[in-house]
Amino acid sequence: MDGLEAEWGDEASVMLLNVQDPAAKPLLDELGFRYTPTFILFDGAGNEVWRAVGSIDPDEVNQQLDAISQ
Repeated sequence: MDGLEAEWGDEASVMLLNVQDPAAKPLLDELGFRYTPTFILFDGAGNEVWRAVGSIDPDEVNQQLDAISQ
């Protein structure tokens, strides 16, 4: 994630949530978060456009980011 954040830092924001922090629970419930790790990509309007559970392929994330940034 650090590499993706560095590459897309001017065009995207990365938010990491600690699933063990009670303050994060309302947001985790709202997002339907069930497993760790879960990666969710939102477009500029806040709509979920991609979700992956488990390990991610940075190339796939880059493709998704390319698609919504155009």
